[in-house]
Parts: sequence; C-alpha cells; structure tokens
Amino acid sequence: MAGYNVATLAKLIEQFERMPGIGHKTAQRLAFYVLNLSKQQAEEFSATILSAHEKIKQCTCCCNLAEEELCPICKSEGRDKSVICVVEDPRDVFAFERTHEFEGTYHVLHGVISPMNGVGPEDITIKELLARMSDSTVQEVIMATNPTVEGEATAMYISRLLKPMGITVSRLAYGVPVGADLEYADEVTLTKALEGRRTL
Repeated sequence: MAGYNVATLAKLIEQFERMPGIGHKTAQRLAFYVLNLSKQQAEEFSATILSAHEKIKQCTCCCNLAEEELCPICKSEGRDKSVICVVEDPRDVFAFERTHEFEGTYHVLHGVISPMNGVGPEDITIKELLARMSDSTVQEVIMATNPTVEGEATAMYISRLLKPMGITVSRLAYGVPVGADLEYADEVTLTKALEGRRTL
C-alpha cells in the first residue's frame, strides 16, 4: 500500500526542515499551522518574508542589519562612538541590546576566521572594521566573539591589527554563569572565570 503523500504539503514541510534547529516533527507542525491560516494571513506572512529579503541590508558603517544606509544604533546621537563592540553575528547585537547596559556601538563580522571551513580574514568584515579606525574618536574595541577556538583566533588576529594603531583592545570576560554551582563548571570555564576576575 502506497504511503499517504500530498506533494505540496511535503514540499512545505521540506522547506521548514531547511531551517536551523527544525526537525521533521516541528516542520510538520509549522506546515499545518501555515495551512490553517486564512488566505489573508497567509498572504501577509509571505509578503513579510519577501519584504524582509528586499528591505533588510547591511549598515554601511557597522555591517549590522539595517533598512537604511545606517542602522538605528549608528545613527543615534546618544551612543558612545568611542567604543566599538565586535561580534560575530547580528543576533549577538540583539543579545547585548537586551541588557540595556552597553552604550557604545557595534561591528558585526558575519562569521569568524576558520581555515578548516575555508573562511579567511577576507571573508568576514575585518576590512570594514579597520576602515572605521580612521575616525579619531574610536578609543576602545571590545572583542566579543564567542569563546570557541575560532572565536579566540579571530579576536587575537584583529587585536594584532589594532594595537599598533594605539587602540585599546579588550576581550569580553567569560566564566561561571550567575546562579551556577562551581562543582559543575568545567576546567576551561573556571580558568576563564579566574582570568576575568575583578577587584571588589
């Protein structure tokens, strides 16, 4: 007996499965959710996706997501232009902004240096970051790449380029998360916590 299959539905499920972190069952749920939308809701949903593709681009200054030439952060007069926080991905900017603590600006690399994956310095936005150093207002660059081998290597590479320019380069402190028990922390996390300790 042939299996039950609706070609259009199968294709819709397949499209959802392409999304990161989406398995087959979740893709099925999303597909059926879309099928249950009204025609107007479905049209709004698809129009929003197309609109995002057409309107969202990279900020010409920090390479973050923007709808205009400059993103809202770069345009803001209230941000401290002397400090740049370098992150791997636009999602990292959202994470920092949720804290409401950082008042500087950002630079999005859109990746990290990873020779194993064929990603070199020229494949991420290091050149654009260096171009921003011509602005004499920049005093500090915070390297906030992830604490991975590639993230550390990228931070060190950029640091070696910036230090001769007289720019202060700092690294985001990593360590024990708030509320965690030390007995469950691994050696690398504890080492980073010790390195990032501060005077009380």
